[in-house]
Amino acid sequence: MKQEKKVGTQRTQKATRDEEWSDERLKAGLDVLPPEDLPHDYNILLRAYRGMTAELFARFIVLYADAGHDINVSLKDGSTFLDLVSRHRKSSKYVEILKQAGASGSAVDACRNLDSQKSG
Repeated sequence: MKQEKKVGTQRTQKATRDEEWSDERLKAGLDVLPPEDLPHDYNILLRAYRGMTAELFARFIVLYADAGHDINVSLKDGSTFLDLVSRHRKSSKYVEILKQAGASGSAVDACRNLDSQKSG
């Protein structure tokens, strides 16, 4: 018997906001294998960003950096993870966390350069 396709909120798992995350659980996110066309470090950041609150993401980034992963990993087009996150409306906390960890972005840096040229 074929089930009907789920739509909208039926497809998604309910968000759990008060769950405890140990450092071991956060570190488990460092071992995720990426799809073929995505750099390993970029995939790790993407999965963490999509699945963690800003507070958990801040803790995770410390573990990520301590494990020697690249905070400025880029895609084939040269865009960085910070570039992606910077385009999202409600990502300011994540952007700040990435910047504090040393992240830079091609688009972010280009905008900053344009702003400094206008004011100078």
